[in-house]
Amino acid sequence: MPPVRRAARWTLAVLLGFVAAAALFFATLPDVGALARHDPPTTAFIERRRAELRREGRSDRIDRTVVPLSRIAPSLRRAVVLTEDQNFYRHHGVDWSATRSAIRTDIGDRRLRLGGSTITQQLAKNLYLSPARTPWRKAREIAIAIEMERLLPKARILELYLNAIEWGERCYGAEAAARFYFGHSAQALTDRESAILAAMIASPRVFGPGGHSRRLERRAMRILRLMGR
Repeated sequence: MPPVRRAARWTLAVLLGFVAAAALFFATLPDVGALARHDPPTTAFIERRRAELRREGRSDRIDRTVVPLSRIAPSLRRAVVLTEDQNFYRHHGVDWSATRSAIRTDIGDRRLRLGGSTITQQLAKNLYLSPARTPWRKAREIAIAIEMERLLPKARILELYLNAIEWGERCYGAEAAARFYFGHSAQALTDRESAILAAMIASPRVFGPGGHSRRLERRAMRILRLMGR
């Protein structure tokens, strides 16, 4: 076979492979439009944790109560945005500046961490994906986040996020966290309590109020100062 024809066939095969991969990628994305009307009864991360508990021979009971955003203290909403995604109300699902910065850090450290996730990306990961740090998972996270921002208002995205994320062993969502740690509803959280919960998000099982209290208090105080500004 002439080299030109061989090269043309190789190029066509590569293009067809790319098209097939792209079709598979988009065909397997979840229907996030349903989130506008329905609260998800569970998340991928909750189900993953339940499976871990069962493998350990323990009860897979999870503490989670879904509440509307109006029943979550404004101080917690503010603390979480300040801590996790200060550009939340300005981006469209992905903070490309933060993503580029995270990629440069990964290259410099020669590690694949793929950080820089927005609240919307974190929600996409919690609801549908896994903690795996792979380019494929990151690409799906970005695509889902962009679609969420297209179909859902910011308030709904924040509401879903605050009801989905982990806040300690078996504890998911703001309502369960507020009642477990402070003995009252998420609506009644004080500024200090909200700062403590926001400080826990990065590592909820490490920074729980029951342990590492000094480190947690320092993080909470920094968040309180940000809220004061």
